[in-house]
Amino acid sequence: MSLLKEIQHTTQQVAEAISAVLQIETEIVDNEMTIIAGTGKYKELINMKEEEGQIEAGYLYGRVIRTNQPFFVEDARNDPSYDPSVLTGGTEELAEVCAPIHYEGMVIGVIGLIAFDETQRRSLVMNKLVLLTYLQRMSELLTSKIAEQAALNKWIKTTQKLEVLIGSIHEGIIAIDENGLITNCNETAEHLVHKDKQQLIHTPIEQIWSNSPMLEVIQTGKGYIQQEEHYQLDQHEMHFIVTARPIIIQDQVVGVVATFRRMADARRLAYELTSEQKDLYFTEIYGQSRALSLVKKQAEQVARGTSNILITGQSGTGKGMMAAAIHSASNRRSGPFIIVNCGAIPETLLESELFGYASGAFTGARREGKAGKFELADGGTIFLDEIGDLPLHLQVKLLHVLQSKQVERVGSNRLISVNIRVISATNKDLEEMVRTKEFREDLFFRLNVIPLHMPPLSERTEDIPVLMESFLTKYSQMSEHSPLHFSPEVRRAFVSYHWPGNVRELENAIEYAVNMTTSPYIDMESVLPRIRNANSTRLPVMVEADEQPLKAMLQDHERQILLEMLRKYGTGLEAKRIIAAKLDIGLATLYRKIDAHQIIAEEHVT
Repeated sequence: MSLLKEIQHTTQQVAEAISAVLQIETEIVDNEMTIIAGTGKYKELINMKEEEGQIEAGYLYGRVIRTNQPFFVEDARNDPSYDPSVLTGGTEELAEVCAPIHYEGMVIGVIGLIAFDETQRRSLVMNKLVLLTYLQRMSELLTSKIAEQAALNKWIKTTQKLEVLIGSIHEGIIAIDENGLITNCNETAEHLVHKDKQQLIHTPIEQIWSNSPMLEVIQTGKGYIQQEEHYQLDQHEMHFIVTARPIIIQDQVVGVVATFRRMADARRLAYELTSEQKDLYFTEIYGQSRALSLVKKQAEQVARGTSNILITGQSGTGKGMMAAAIHSASNRRSGPFIIVNCGAIPETLLESELFGYASGAFTGARREGKAGKFELADGGTIFLDEIGDLPLHLQVKLLHVLQSKQVERVGSNRLISVNIRVISATNKDLEEMVRTKEFREDLFFRLNVIPLHMPPLSERTEDIPVLMESFLTKYSQMSEHSPLHFSPEVRRAFVSYHWPGNVRELENAIEYAVNMTTSPYIDMESVLPRIRNANSTRLPVMVEADEQPLKAMLQDHERQILLEMLRKYGTGLEAKRIIAAKLDIGLATLYRKIDAHQIIAEEHVT
């Protein structure tokens, strides 16, 4: 590589300056014997090869490059080692003094002074030592220019790499100087701010982000991390999460660099990193019964739409699975699927969980505030399970979200736009609750745009064998059991059982049996007692007194009463209060009886 070639213009200027001062011709070649600069006849030969380009031939410039030594030729026309032209008698030069050009310990070229008449020759002979020193200084001048060019090239390369690096970052980047003027930004920032780079550079940050905390960083020198910020520019609303850091040189803040991303993108990333919800598809909802096939066909048909869906059905029928399958089949499949169990979250926390809260909204609130489930679901689907347990005062707020597609956090008057689809589910008769003023009629119609009903297992008994085999495979693998089979008696018992807990109860029953069996077959001894004794439990009054003690009969009857009440009214806190009142017992007594009878949630949740 020719370093002198990279500064050829400067090299030519040096050659011409030397000739103007010394009144003698100058030639400069590189380490590849290419003439880089020259005066007189050499100017016409620039970019051609000197000494036929033969460094090893032993001519003058080749010797300088190989030996790294200066040379003086007093009688060039009679010196066969001066140049190939001597042998042909075409040499015009009379004498020459030349010296190597060094850079980082290497010879990168030769600089020579050439006499073409007797006066110039005598000057070279008389002043050769002085001229050699002068050439060394000119050589140092050239190498300093090379060093400058190398530093510039390195800076350009580093800058280009930095530009590519900044451009490849998925977060927006904006830099401002000590006066608050934007000095740089990347392509992502242009996209997020809706302004071209040319429009942003040299623009005060205040004109883009009004009251930006970046200006405080210039004053205090203290940056901040992951701060939620809202801005409005023309008709464009910006909701970002921002990190800003000061640029400090010699203890002075000379600027600030901020990285930022859309809050919706930050929430989606957090969801993807923390959510364990796997994609679920219609093919994973097992069963070929007419009742199930019909609702699956309806769900597949409406999945790609945007309308709200209300899924009804008893506990354990698979309402949550159906909601997840609808999301996976929708155009929102790449967005989050947020699940909210309205009956499981305490009423005092439900509002802030659903709608989020602003900074300082209440004692114990996080300083930076918190996004609610509706914000987390932006771009995806929110599944409101047990919607019938939603308190009336929150029904009003939910109705506003459904109508305006905007969320207002607790303690804030700022409206945040959300792009969501709502799927809700309940085990309650919402129409009856509307009649009794327990559920808002306008909200019911907003949620019930597309109704889907999950049939109970008692209406799809032909699906029970398929489900049994599916759950048997699942739990056999989980417990590292050898392949298991059901005895004919167990198959008949499972098909004839009424399954008040539906598919969820069936799954739990299979899991229990897999863990209890000690043989390759699951027989009746491995089955839950309530399934073995299904006939006697369902009709306790018909049991003969000499076959069962009165106390046991009363306990069975009490258990059936509790199961029936829980199926009728639900399992939420308010439902249990209603049950306790109707049975004329305390709420604590009701909980004790549920525990005493070992009534698991799957037996009574709709």
